[in-house]
Amino acid sequence: MYQSSSIYTPQISISAVFILRRMAWALGKPMTKTLNHTILGLVPSLDHKVICGACLDKRCAACPITFSQNLAADSGKGTYSV
Repeated sequence: MYQSSSIYTPQISISAVFILRRMAWALGKPMTKTLNHTILGLVPSLDHKVICGACLDKRCAACPITFSQNLAADSGKGTYSV
């Protein structure tokens, strides 16, 4: 994961919090862990070319999307556009 001196805390809508809270309850996990697993679960279905093409920091060697794409290519699993 990326190490940074400042952490960006995204703001999400009330309806997204409503959904996230219920997902967390259903999983028996805290909302923070549920959100983290939800985001990481989406990575295999992303179109890495779109994401990488829009990337601003170019830290490809440390990028979970690049790593996930390499795993998908090895397993023959396809990806979907964002």
